[in-house]
Amino acid sequence: MNPEVLTSYQWTLVALSFLISVAGAFVALTAATRIQRHNTHSTFNILTAGMALGGVGVWAMHFVGMLALKLDVATSFSMIETGISLVVAILAASLALGFVARAPDSLPRMLGAGLLLGTSVAFMHYLGMYGMKFGGFIQWNYGIVAISLVIAVVASTAALWLAFNTASLARRFAAAVVMAVAVCAMHYTGMAAAEFVCTTPTRSTLPQGFGYISSFNLPSLVVMAAFTMVVLIALDQFLQRSLTVRPNAIRTRR
Repeated sequence: MNPEVLTSYQWTLVALSFLISVAGAFVALTAATRIQRHNTHSTFNILTAGMALGGVGVWAMHFVGMLALKLDVATSFSMIETGISLVVAILAASLALGFVARAPDSLPRMLGAGLLLGTSVAFMHYLGMYGMKFGGFIQWNYGIVAISLVIAVVASTAALWLAFNTASLARRFAAAVVMAVAVCAMHYTGMAAAEFVCTTPTRSTLPQGFGYISSFNLPSLVVMAAFTMVVLIALDQFLQRSLTVRPNAIRTRR
């Protein structure tokens, strides 16, 4: 039995993971700009920004990136680890954005929040990979793991700074691209740290267990989760804009 697992990437999905990350980052930047401009540090506003950054820009990007990885062994995903990783990504992004929003000019706050967010993003990534089940195990290159952690912290700190220092639409889009590059760099560096070792003679047999779904069904789950988050974010942005326009219209009439 050959323990080596052949790996390759479907580059269309790699490109899609990057575009998803750009979209999530752009919405997060827009939400963060509104929080700063209107001084609306409500839990719902911050949670919406965290959902955009952590849920779409990081989590959905991560799992589309996981789907881009092709192995010559059948794989399943545990919904327990997958679900926890989503919650961690959203909560960490929300906490970091909320912490910085109260004093955007504070360097200690920015660095502390960047460390929190970067560590949480790396935790989400490796928890998601732990939830990937196949007939074998992963050997880790801990040097590359450490590099991915550094990238995550630096990228998260830069993302938080950009979130509160991008006013114009063009700058916001450019910042979203920079954030997406950083998030994808962390993800694919982390993937490079993994060497997949097969220990089963029947590579086509899907791993079975409580809460496991096959990799063939994962795209539907990721798309459904991402679509739900996008709808909630869009609804929040619409309500926020309506609430902003209405008082202005009342003042104009007076």
